Amino acid sequence: MEAQATATVKEALAALYHHPDDSIRTAADRWLQEFQHTLDAWQVADSLLHDESSNLETLIFCSQTLRSKVQRDFEELPSGAFRSLQDSLYVLLKKFNKGPPKVRTQICIAIAALAVHVPVEDWGAGGIVNWLSDEMKAHPEFITGFLELLIVLPQETSSYKIAARPERRRQFESDLSASANVAISLLTACMGIDQLKEQVLEGFSSWLRFCHGISASELASHSLVHMALSSLNSDQFLEAAVNVTSELIHVTVSHGSGTTAEQMPLIQILVSHIMGLKEQLKDPSKDEEDVKAIARLYADMGESYVDLIAKAGSDDSIQIVNALLEVTSHLEFDIYSMTFNFWHRLKRNLIRRESYVSYGSEAAIEAERNRRLQIFRPKFETLVSLVSSRVEYPEDYHTFSEEDRRDFRHVRYAVSDVLLDATDVLGGDLTLTVLSTKLAQAYGSCNNEQNPKWQPVEAALFCIQAIAKSVSIEEREILPQVMALLPCLPHHEQLLQTVCSTIGSFSKWIDAAPAELSILPPLVDVLNKGMSTSEDTAAAASMAFKYICEDCRRKFSGSLDGLFQIYHIAISGVGGYKVSSEDSLHLVEALSVVITTLPPESARTALELICQPVINPLQELIQQGDQVLQQVPARQLTVHIDRLSSIFSNVKHPEVVAEAVYRYWPTLKSIFDHRAWDTRTMESVCRSCKFAVRTCGRAMAMTIGAMLEEIQTLYQQHKQSCFLYLSSEVIKIFGSDPSCAEYLTSLIQILFSHTVQLLRTIQDFTARPDIADDCYLLASRCIRYCPNLFVPTEMFQRLIDCAMAGITIQHREACKSILSFLSDVFDLPNSSDGGNYREFINTIVLQRGATLTRIMIAALTGALPSGRLEEVSYVLLSLSRAFGENMLNWARESINLIPPQALTDAERLRFLNIISDAASGSSLHTVTDRFGEISDVCRRNKTVQDLVQSALRPHDLTFTVVPQQLS
Repeated sequence: MEAQATATVKEALAALYHHPDDSIRTAADRWLQEFQHTLDAWQVADSLLHDESSNLETLIFCSQTLRSKVQRDFEELPSGAFRSLQDSLYVLLKKFNKGPPKVRTQICIAIAALAVHVPVEDWGAGGIVNWLSDEMKAHPEFITGFLELLIVLPQETSSYKIAARPERRRQFESDLSASANVAISLLTACMGIDQLKEQVLEGFSSWLRFCHGISASELASHSLVHMALSSLNSDQFLEAAVNVTSELIHVTVSHGSGTTAEQMPLIQILVSHIMGLKEQLKDPSKDEEDVKAIARLYADMGESYVDLIAKAGSDDSIQIVNALLEVTSHLEFDIYSMTFNFWHRLKRNLIRRESYVSYGSEAAIEAERNRRLQIFRPKFETLVSLVSSRVEYPEDYHTFSEEDRRDFRHVRYAVSDVLLDATDVLGGDLTLTVLSTKLAQAYGSCNNEQNPKWQPVEAALFCIQAIAKSVSIEEREILPQVMALLPCLPHHEQLLQTVCSTIGSFSKWIDAAPAELSILPPLVDVLNKGMSTSEDTAAAASMAFKYICEDCRRKFSGSLDGLFQIYHIAISGVGGYKVSSEDSLHLVEALSVVITTLPPESARTALELICQPVINPLQELIQQGDQVLQQVPARQLTVHIDRLSSIFSNVKHPEVVAEAVYRYWPTLKSIFDHRAWDTRTMESVCRSCKFAVRTCGRAMAMTIGAMLEEIQTLYQQHKQSCFLYLSSEVIKIFGSDPSCAEYLTSLIQILFSHTVQLLRTIQDFTARPDIADDCYLLASRCIRYCPNLFVPTEMFQRLIDCAMAGITIQHREACKSILSFLSDVFDLPNSSDGGNYREFINTIVLQRGATLTRIMIAALTGALPSGRLEEVSYVLLSLSRAFGENMLNWARESINLIPPQALTDAERLRFLNIISDAASGSSLHTVTDRFGEISDVCRRNKTVQDLVQSALRPHDLTFTVVPQQLS
């Protein structure tokens, strides 16, 4: 059998690497991946690695296979197999001591994974590090392989590819910490071998986080540290030396490393050597990767010592900040952006009160804050000048690929964040002053007749608009000049786009500007120009128009005719505007918020005017007959309906909007009746109705009955999920209104009765996640707003049964809605008005508790992704608090189903203790963390996870008896 499997592996590898047919290669790759999960893979991989005739492709595949088997499938082996596996891996380590390197690395990782799995005593006295020490001394000819294993050991402690239990992983970390001195001694002994220097540095970097027992003063004088720091000036070993130095920096600030005074001997020597690299940053002959490594070191130093830098404010501190400014001045984004986190942290230290609490009195705190700000403000001014030039459009931007353009946008977003950090230190007005100097210089170059350049002006404006929210609305020195400049700038597309965005960003300032400045009319002209230049400028202009109307709405209330003219041109699509249908929604919203400022009678007239260009096209389609309405593309309807949604959402005159909804209901009803099969149209029209309900509230009473009747009828026929989310909004507004009880009772009964027919099994839930999501959002709304109409009904019980079938749906939002509904059910009796439902809920849950608990435990242990851990934990917490001892019994039954191969007796007991503690008041955070550890144990590899799930069988709701072989 083994010989046949070995031959098949060789054939598959040959096909994978050499067969000309893509389909054959794909099939071979699939077979090899499946083979790696089999028991045979252990023996075949081991055998081929020992086989002298195996080629490189075979060796690489088999070393990867053996490594992954040790990592994830170690529990497949019999209990006594450890020693033979250890012996085999040891022989292989020596065999591949001189290469191939890829194979040797995989063998080292496999040995490290084996060490994580087994107790320290299995390696002999002192564990694997002492074993390795003995082997290195006894067989120096294999030093290369032994040294790589020494490097890999600490790295693998954080690898979650290794399917080890959490307590075993913690114990392994503890064992390594206890062996750190031995490891450091081994590395020190290898220092004198020149060809091993890079490996020694790499090993030292790996082991530093386990060197808790070595003091800072010892490290400061340690030969390995001096070797690393001296290697910073070596091109050959720079990368490895930087890694060591970064780790040493982290050691000095790590939790439990001692006081700053205790770490100072090491800090001083590190800073001294790092600062000595400053000239290399500017050396044009230096390789870019080396410059990146040095820049990373400066960034690490700045971020780690930011509190010391800010607090001291000394010449030495300023020298470090100046060095970081040198890095920030580099032209490559990958290099200068490394400092951005330092500037953010320095900003936080300077402005947060927590940085000054040790100074006691408010006067002392204020004095110290002012002292620090006075020292560092000039540096942030320099920072603003540096980064503001990084956002200029390149001359060849028009040739950029979409990926390059995306990268350029990323640079701009990053620079915007740095500018906002700077404004927190400097204040918006001072930052604006710095940027206005840049704008003035750029405007001069823009007017250069021989070589006019718009890019610097655009860059300065981009930076100014980025800090707009931080600039005082009382600013009167610079912004009036900027606003006066905007209409005078050339209408280059990218520049005009930024000009429009700048106008929108300063909408609040424009509203507060003195009337005598007469700023608004020329800016509106600029926006008009933007809307007719290109789609991109139109998008920026329409967004800016929305902001201007929101914040300057009262200035527009006397000039509605001009606004309506702009609106009608944009909506009609004629007149030269290049506003897309999506961007036109900004103009709809803009006019809607202006209408909100009008008195009711004027608002009524204005609302009619804004709705007519939206309603008329819909009515024209309806008048062409049922067949046309049914066949027209959804887009021709939704473009108008979405505009109606924006109007209903933003005109805050409930009675006026309610009248409009009543007036237009026949139009909406026709669309409901003839397009109910069309998901896209129904989602659009339901969204419009939802916003109407939200805005009008109970003022919409004259339409709500007809709307609910329509929803009930159409949902029975077409099962569109949007009818459910529209109903959720209705329940929220009208749920507590006694006059609507009859309507709502009928609505709840009909919607839920038809939904539970659709969702009988987990397969049904998976096929209709939108229905599941909106159904249980509606159910939760019913519990919160009208429990009296919902909880005492048979439909409530059926929805709980239905939820149990769908808990393990993989769709994130649907799953969260179901879990939220269940926790709402369990929490209801303990709410202020929920006592009336306690007996009813108790009866339902007590009948289902054992099955429900089993499904929830299955969800926790692998049936749902680990990302749902908090939601699942909250349901278990709620169930535990509501049903105490019963819940503990249900949990015990379920946990006992899990076979001992997956959970030990101690782990079962720990699992039960978590549930017991949850019942007696543990916080959600604590419970989630503790459940997370049990969840990891049950998911530690696919075999265990499958074993747990086959025992709990979350999809089998009739399963109650544990099979004999698993008991």
